[in-house]
Formats: sequence, structure tokens, C-alpha cells
Amino acid sequence: MHDVLDPRDYVPDEAEQLRLSGYDVGALEADARAAAQRDDISELLRIEEQMRRLERADGWMYEEPDDEAALEALFAAVPKVEVDAGRLPDRVRGAWLGRTVGNTLGKPVEGLTRTELEKYLKAAGHWPLRGYLPLLDPLPQGVARLHPSAASATAGRFTDVPRDDDIDWTILAMHLLERYGRHLTTEQVAAEWLDRVPFTQTYTAERAAYRNLIHGVRPPETATRSNPYREWIGALIRGDAFGFALPGDPGGAARLALVDARLTHTANGLYGELWAAALLAAALAAVDPEDAIRRATAVVPGTARLSEAIHGVLELRDRGATRTDALDWVDEALGQYPWVHTINNAALIAIGLLWGESFIDAVGITISGGRDTDSNGATVGSVFGALHGASSIPATLVGTTHVHVRSAIRDFDRITIDELTERTMRLVETFSLGVERELR
Repeated sequence: MHDVLDPRDYVPDEAEQLRLSGYDVGALEADARAAAQRDDISELLRIEEQMRRLERADGWMYEEPDDEAALEALFAAVPKVEVDAGRLPDRVRGAWLGRTVGNTLGKPVEGLTRTELEKYLKAAGHWPLRGYLPLLDPLPQGVARLHPSAASATAGRFTDVPRDDDIDWTILAMHLLERYGRHLTTEQVAAEWLDRVPFTQTYTAERAAYRNLIHGVRPPETATRSNPYREWIGALIRGDAFGFALPGDPGGAARLALVDARLTHTANGLYGELWAAALLAAALAAVDPEDAIRRATAVVPGTARLSEAIHGVLELRDRGATRTDALDWVDEALGQYPWVHTINNAALIAIGLLWGESFIDAVGITISGGRDTDSNGATVGSVFGALHGASSIPATLVGTTHVHVRSAIRDFDRITIDELTERTMRLVETFSLGVERELR
């Protein structure tokens, strides 16, 4: 299961990552999977070393820079959006509520395919999604298993916001900004991870980077050494708080997100966090989701696959495609990517926001696309809440369960949505005044 400590997992995954990024891996991917089946660790390490010398195949059509100078030019070119200061506290609260509720809605079915998810939702009487999912026993025919977290995130089985990395990283990013301000460095991010984040509560690229830090590897090499998950969704889910702190400033939010993302990700994985941060910064000032998405996509290099995917979704919307057409397009055009890759999941996020007419509709559309449903539900919920305010999240979904947030981040377990909102608003005020100080 993508164990960053086990070459039987990460070496074949590296071969897949290279193939999807335009490298000519030849027979190495099949060789790696065969060696993994034989438990041949020495052969896997030999293949890993061989893959380090590969070059991109001729005809690769994308340019995906992640150097600071190239990205800074994009950030500087994105105009700021005027913010309605009177509505901002409610919109920030809406973003926090939307993120936590959206995450819980998607958590039980994380990792299911689109077909499996439809079977589960129909068996549960939730087609389309209408609330927190029940835990079905036995599972519907055609659904082999649920994510292990389902037991703690299904209807009637949680009393607070269930602990999840999609929420942990948002809380940690807020803390980073409180402590270090706009002059945050990637080394400081790394230090706070080691101090406040349990290793076992990190996954894929984050766990690979954490392992690298423990072994003395420094950023940005932490993102590339034996880390085949460097273009997966882990960075995208860490971006929201940078947008919360800089409402109306997508370029500024992306600039902060870059500092965080380069600890773990490169290329489209890194762009995912820039896009998410810019999306939230824009959503807190924008009037509609399309405007926010277009502004956010401007921080992504136009020659990148992520940009191509988001523009593909926007073109579908412009042509009058239905939500089903759009979800079909993700399966057809982006179906080659792993279920936790940045590109396919970002497209699903955009689809939910563009076609959704209400909070539950937007989150439900995105979740119905399968793949990383809790992460995607969290981001859609966050953006929807930022656009429309706290009242746009149905009170029945907030209830008494989405008041306190369970978290693995040290000193933050059972923090309230109210406190998260208040602390975020203090960040907004501090940044808007140009004051750099430790807030707590």
C-alpha cells in the first residue's frame, strides 16, 4: 500500500511515476513489479539506480518548471481581487466549516472507483449524495472493501470532526503562518513537521519526505529522493490556509504555498498546492466559482498537464457539457493516473464547483467521481464555503459534530471551528497591515 519504507512498493511506483511523466522506462516497470512479487530487494535497488539515469522520451510535449524564478513571474502577473471586508469573517468560517464537512462526507468511500462508489451510494439510498453515509454491512456486491477510516466517519459514528490529514495540514499551515509569517522558509516547515506531526499520520509523498528528513536529507531533495509520490495530491490538500490568510491575493497565496510544497512535491504535485492556495484566496473575494478557478489556474504554468486538465474542464463547461459528460471525460482523458494523483483529482474538484448548484450538490458531484473522495470533498467544501459563507453549509451537516476538530497536530486536538476562524482572521489582519510577528 505505497509503503515508502519498502522497495517492493516504492520502486514499482517510481517506474509508474516516470512513465506518466514522459520517461522511457521500457521494461523496467514490469521488471520492478516482478521483482517485488519475488521479494527480490537487491534487484529492486538495482532497478531504482538504473531509473535515476533515465531521460525523457523524444516528443514529450509539456514543460513543467518548478524553479522559483519561473513561478514568481506567474505569481506577480495575477491581479488581486477586491475583498468585501464586512463579509470576510463569515466567508472564512464558511471555508473552515466547508472543509471539515466536505472531508467527512467523502471519507468513508475514499479510494473507490466511480463504479464502486455508485453501487455503494445507491445501496445506501444516497444517489445522489444527501448526507453522511451509513456503514453498510454487508457491502454491496461489486464493492470489495471500504477504506479503514470508514468506521470513524460514517453516520452516527463520530461526535466531533473525525481526524484526517486533509484537516491536519490546514491546521498546521495556519500555525506555520502564525509563528513565522510571510518569511516562512521550507526549513522551518520541515522543523515543525518533525516537532508536531506524527510520522504514522503522514502518507505517500509526505511520509517519504519525513523519512528523508530523519535521514538528514534537506529540502528540496526531500521531495525527490525515493519519492515516487511527488506528483500526487498530498501538496494540494495542504494549500487552503495560505489562501485563507491572503484573501483576494491568489499570487501571494501561491507564493507562500510554494515554500510549503517544495518540501515534498515537484512539477504537477507542487502546482496542485499553488492552485489550491490561489483558489481559496480568490474564492474569498470572487463572486462565482469559474472566476476563482480561472484566477487560480493562472499560477500554474500553461505548459503543464495540470493547466491542460483544468482548462479541459472549463472548455467542457463552456460547450454546455453535463456533469456526467465531465466525469466521463476525467475517466477517459485522465484515467491513466493513480487514484491519488494531483491532475485527475483537481479536475474532479473543478467539476464539482462548476456544476454544483448547492453545497451538497457540489461536494456530491465531486465525490461521485471516485478516487480521493475525502480530499476532494474537503477542497470543494472549502471553496464553496469561502464563496458563499457559513450559511451555505446545511445546518443538519454541522449539528453538534462539526464544532470541535480532532487533530493529530500537537496542541491542536479538539480545536473549535470558532477558534480556527478567529485565528485565521488575526492572520488576515496581520498580513494586511504588513506586520510580521508571532501571534501565539
